[in-house]
Amino acid sequence: MSNTAANGIDSRTAPYAALVLRVGLGLLFLAHGLLLKVLTFGFAGTVGFFESLGYPGFFAYLVILGEIGGGLLLIAGAYTRWISLALLPIMIGATLQHVGNGWLFTAPNGGWEFPAFWTALLAVQALLGDGAFAVKVPALTAGSTAAGRSQTA
Repeated sequence: MSNTAANGIDSRTAPYAALVLRVGLGLLFLAHGLLLKVLTFGFAGTVGFFESLGYPGFFAYLVILGEIGGGLLLIAGAYTRWISLALLPIMIGATLQHVGNGWLFTAPNGGWEFPAFWTALLAVQALLGDGAFAVKVPALTAGSTAAGRSQTA
């Protein structure tokens, strides 16, 4: 019996592919939110940057919280689909912010290929789900009771 479905996806390795993607995305968000925005630019610098783009300053705090919190939750594998979907607006906004700079991220002020790719990866992660070694929260998992038993079984 083959472990490869009719669509060519190997059910033995797919959970590990989702794990690699999930942890990679989580680490990127953590680095971008904590290392770049907080430790490099600081809160004031990040707020100033957002305001220079015409956004309200409090958006900077929301993005920082989203990137750091979302990154940690992705690494853990908690609420992976929801977190991936919640981070999409941040990356769509980043992509739109860079569109006028050209394709390559090496362009002045950065191009849009990296945030666009990051956006696509979030969509893939939302479709894939948690993957291997994910933290499960039974009370909040669809179709389960607080005790973690399936309601349909």
